[in-house]
Parts: sequence; structure tokens; C-alpha cells
Amino acid sequence: MPPKPHRVLLDRFSGYADEAAAYMRRRRVSRRPFARLYYGGGRASDHAADSVAGGELFVAAGRLIEVAGKRSR
Repeated sequence: MPPKPHRVLLDRFSGYADEAAAYMRRRRVSRRPFARLYYGGGRASDHAADSVAGGELFVAAGRLIEVAGKRSR
């Protein structure tokens, strides 16, 4: 006897939902804050937040955001 039509759709949807949930879990685990600098000529460099350069870049970016927020008011 063939499965009921709604069961086929439910199984397919459940499979997609499971894959999406697994993707989000993987993404959350591997996502780490970093600062990316772009140079003239197209070169870019990434700096982790826990590195010395990355920490300094995060502080500088925070100050820029703070100044920009005060100016727009």
C-alpha cells in the first residue's frame, strides 16, 4: 500500500529541517569574531579577536562606532 501523500511531504520537510538545523549548529560552532583589513590592490588580511593586532583593531572599531553614534544625534 503506498504511503499517504501528506506523509511523503512531511518526511521530506522533516529531512530539510534536520539538515538546516545541523548547518546552523556547525556554523555556530565554527564562527569566531575577526577583523578583516582591505588594502589597495585587492589584498586582505584577517586578524583573530584574540590576537594582539585583532584586539587593537576591535578597540579602534569600537571607538569609531562610538564617535559615529554621537555625531549622528
